[in-house]
Parts: sequence; structure tokens; C-alpha cells
Amino acid sequence: MRELKVLCVGDRAARLNLLRGKLEEIGYKVAAANSGEEAIEMFREEEFDGVLMESALPDYDSLTVRDEMRRMRPAVPVLLYAGIGRSTPMLLRFFDAYVRNPKSPESVLESMRS
Repeated sequence: MRELKVLCVGDRAARLNLLRGKLEEIGYKVAAANSGEEAIEMFREEEFDGVLMESALPDYDSLTVRDEMRRMRPAVPVLLYAGIGRSTPMLLRFFDAYVRNPKSPESVLESMRS
């Protein structure tokens, strides 16, 4: 069985590193992007089984990044990973799943499989 590859996108390095470490511990290959532009470029150049994205990015809004990824590979699930904020309910309908902080890596990946 091949190792699943997940792209984590967000500008909070500590959170990305924690999530990356936990996902790698349970056998997933993880790449991290600190901005929307970096995420789009990585998604263009590499194959991912899923994307886990924070709602607030430093350069693009998460919907713009999701739209660009969908144009390239519409079947790849894109999950929103964030705390509940005022804009979160509006964003929920545009993503494949919503994962509220903090969640275990197992529950994140279960959301990706659904």
C-alpha cells in the first residue's frame, strides 16, 4: 500500500510543525506550505491525496487557493482547518470538510477519506 501524501497550508509554523509531526507518526507523508502562493505551486508540481488548509492565509484567501487547486485536480479533497470564527460558517459550504482545532491527526484523515 502506498503512503498517502497530505499538503498542510497555513502561516502558523508551530501549528504546521505539530500537525506534520503527528501525521508523519501515523504513517502519512506531509508537505507544508506557509502561504497560498506556495501551496498552489506545490500542488501544481506534486501529487497530493488531500489538502488541509487554514482559513486565514497571509497572501490569498483560502477560497482562492481552493479554487485554483480544484481547477488543477477537482477530485482531491480540500479540508478547512480552523477555529470557529465569524467567517467560518460561510466558508464551510465551500470545502469538502471542516476540521476544528484541535483535532487528532486520525480524525483529520478520516474527514479526508469521507
